[in-house]
Amino acid sequence: MSRHVAIVTDSTAYLPPLTLRHHGITAVPLTVVLGDKAFEDGSEISAGAVAEALRKRRSVTTSRPSPEAFAAAYRKAAEAGASGIVSLHLSAEFSGTYDAASLAARDAPVPVRVVDTGMVAMALGFCAVAAAEAAEGDGGLEDAVAAAERRAKATSAYFYVDTLDYLRRGGRIGAAQALLGSALAVKPLLHLDGGRIELLEKVRTASKALGRLRDIVVERSGGGEVDIAVHHLAAPERAAALAEQLADRVPGLAELHVSEVGAVIGAHTGPGLLGAVVSPR
Repeated sequence: MSRHVAIVTDSTAYLPPLTLRHHGITAVPLTVVLGDKAFEDGSEISAGAVAEALRKRRSVTTSRPSPEAFAAAYRKAAEAGASGIVSLHLSAEFSGTYDAASLAARDAPVPVRVVDTGMVAMALGFCAVAAAEAAEGDGGLEDAVAAAERRAKATSAYFYVDTLDYLRRGGRIGAAQALLGSALAVKPLLHLDGGRIELLEKVRTASKALGRLRDIVVERSGGGEVDIAVHHLAAPERAAALAEQLADRVPGLAELHVSEVGAVIGAHTGPGLLGAVVSPR
């Protein structure tokens, strides 16, 4: 990590611990509330526990980090020698995390640029890594912001869910609400568009939807160098199969990450989620 520019993100970036340590990136956790108990995303509750609670139709909600949590992260970075901070977060359409970070930035001891990437999961994680690499290359605050924004603009995220019910309950489906009612019988493919979850295609069966997801990712990857992340919730076999297929069919594949989503995203998508992030370098 550059001594003069620190990178902060949030727990929904799902960056591997080794990557966080290597680049010196700080991930501020969101909160998952299961019943009447609150847990930190990424450290105090597993995605599996959330999936089981959802299957049993228990109450699962999420909340943003407090401004105080961001303020503490910014103070720590400044005390470690940073003269500027880039704070990169999931889409403001999904969460108040960006707002909390912005409030904390006002009183931070060093300049903080807070960026709504419009992304989530490793789509956000790739942006954080791009910013860190720019800072490590002796780039300044604006260089790191620009690198993150370029990566966000080039990155796409697609996903399949077994049912829209969890997204509907959490108010996270935007224009895809047109699918509700009788359309809940279809298998939707969704994508991130303008920081929102939108309908991409309607497919009649799960197997066809998963095959179409694979084909879309291959098409979007093109022939250049690209990083890909495959995410799932309680569907490791699906994720492994998709990752194997992409490894065979994407000639410019640089890095391939496979991981289960954390509790926050899992709470809104439900078990059976399979997602793919395509991020050209």
